[in-house]
Amino acid sequence: MTEHNPTPRPAPSEYGPKSYLAYADRVWRGEETLMPHLTGAFTSDELIPIGDRTGFFPAFANVAVFDTGAGLVLVDSGDIRTAERLHTAVRAFSPDPVRVVVYTHGHVDHVFGVAPFDAEPTRPEVVAHEAVAARFDRYTRTAGYNSWINRRQFGVPGLEWPTAYRYPDTTYRDRLTVRHGALTFELFHARGETDDHTYVWVPELKTLCTGDLFIWNSPNAGNPQKAQRYPEQWAHALRAMGRLGAEVLLPGHGIPVIGADRVAQALDDTATLLESLCAQTRELMNRGLRLDAVVHGVRVPEELLTKPYLHPAYDEPEFVVRNLWRLWGGWYDQNPAHLKPAPEAALAAELADAAGGALALARRAERLLAAGELRLASHLAETAALAAPEDTAVARIRAEVYATRAARETSTMARGIFHWAAAESAAVAEGTDVTTELTRSAEGRARAAGAISVGMAGPGVGGAADEDGCCP
Repeated sequence: MTEHNPTPRPAPSEYGPKSYLAYADRVWRGEETLMPHLTGAFTSDELIPIGDRTGFFPAFANVAVFDTGAGLVLVDSGDIRTAERLHTAVRAFSPDPVRVVVYTHGHVDHVFGVAPFDAEPTRPEVVAHEAVAARFDRYTRTAGYNSWINRRQFGVPGLEWPTAYRYPDTTYRDRLTVRHGALTFELFHARGETDDHTYVWVPELKTLCTGDLFIWNSPNAGNPQKAQRYPEQWAHALRAMGRLGAEVLLPGHGIPVIGADRVAQALDDTATLLESLCAQTRELMNRGLRLDAVVHGVRVPEELLTKPYLHPAYDEPEFVVRNLWRLWGGWYDQNPAHLKPAPEAALAAELADAAGGALALARRAERLLAAGELRLASHLAETAALAAPEDTAVARIRAEVYATRAARETSTMARGIFHWAAAESAAVAEGTDVTTELTRSAEGRARAAGAISVGMAGPGVGGAADEDGCCP
């Protein structure tokens, strides 16, 4: 992972279970970033004790462990990289068998830690929403596509999407109550980041496990390369969670939120952000505006984005608006030329000819870049490259445009796409390949090795990969 503008961290010796809750308090106050948590500084062979009967496995994708007195219940199981360490930590927490593993959703960073427990004498029952199995089926059928979009999003050119999954044993549709020993687990279905999401309420402990419905980031409700998200239903779920009176919130990504007032605030602020985006988008659509006018007409409540748990470091509100258009209005953006368009390369060739050649377009893009007009520069550089895909001078300018854009973005999604585009053109200019260009820097080599950047947003920045590292 990559960290930008870091705030001071504790000395390495202070990373451990005893210091974790104090660290979490500093993150809430905006005095520390999420990077120590997300990069595994607190991931160890021990769980973090969170009140009675609860252990927390802090990692890129978290796991909550509950001691019911008659066996253990896990909410999520993390990703494949932490599976063995999770098993070790759970066994240090309790020798009792794992009775149930709840998948909050089917993203791969939440469902690949079950195998070590399946190998024990008592095989756990995996419980999930009924749509999780359909997700796994889709992942298997579209493994090639998911490989490509996640390579691009995270800068990992060798990434291969998995095709074998641990399917649920028990599924439910709307609501399910699971009782083990002294504890009750109320499972609620909610559409949000995914169509198969579950949040879990443990009333005896006043503890709420949100999955990725709360991730210490601006909600991942617009990811441009992934399947449909559901921002309005997500907001409804946050409001319903807020009415439970939770005193502990254990998120799918990021740190726990401790205290009823803080939990209520975090849920309320996140719901308010989504509700604002939904209301504004709907109002502009109802006026008959084109998608372009809607995207540029919605005004994000900036005071919410400054919250340490709502920085747009993974997804961003502009993408949420586009996803709402897709959900409510379909794929047509109301521009008649886009209904049955000419091939992009043919249009680019015509525009380049009218402008005096592809290089003329590219040089205009270069001037726009210098003037700070990054969006316009991207349009012209892209058109020039489509018109003259082998022109090294054009390629160098396109690479510069997208490298600059990547450096200016806060969200993982935008940064990943722009980094990849810059590498494509750098490869043309240098006669190399995308992998070579992506791995020239230490940061690029870290990404290519499987580390996931979470963007930049200043103090308190958080991040989470969505389903694929977290999510199509």
